[in-house]
Amino acid sequence: MQSQAAFSLLHIVSALGVAVVWIAAFSLLREPMRHKLSAIMIAGAGAAYLSGGLGKWELAACAAFTAVAYKGLDDYRFIGLGWVMHTCWDLAHHFYGHPILPFAPDSSAGCAVCDQLIAAWYFTGARSFFGLAGMQHNKPTAVGV
Repeated sequence: MQSQAAFSLLHIVSALGVAVVWIAAFSLLREPMRHKLSAIMIAGAGAAYLSGGLGKWELAACAAFTAVAYKGLDDYRFIGLGWVMHTCWDLAHHFYGHPILPFAPDSSAGCAVCDQLIAAWYFTGARSFFGLAGMQHNKPTAVGV
């Protein structure tokens, strides 16, 4: 078990701020680009912890993220699921592995907070903050449609 850095209210607010910036940036993208890039990003997030101290589990997690990202190409809810999975992976690394940013011991815990707001946005259909993006794919679609 790793020794944990103190995690304060400032860390939580900062992590939520990162999530708001993510959502605002992705809100600027039109559909279907927002949807497709979001699926690619969750696939990449699954590989963020390779060599993160949990051995073979890291490869299994990467495969699981890839499968969820593939399903996310058709359904925002799978992208939301991917961010929930990443939260769990963040916490596993915070307590038992290496932090996502080696120079910031509490970075995995912060990432877990950030990921939950991002996941909630995807579960609600990833609608634009600004109303600038196209609306044809802003609602979650059924699996396999």
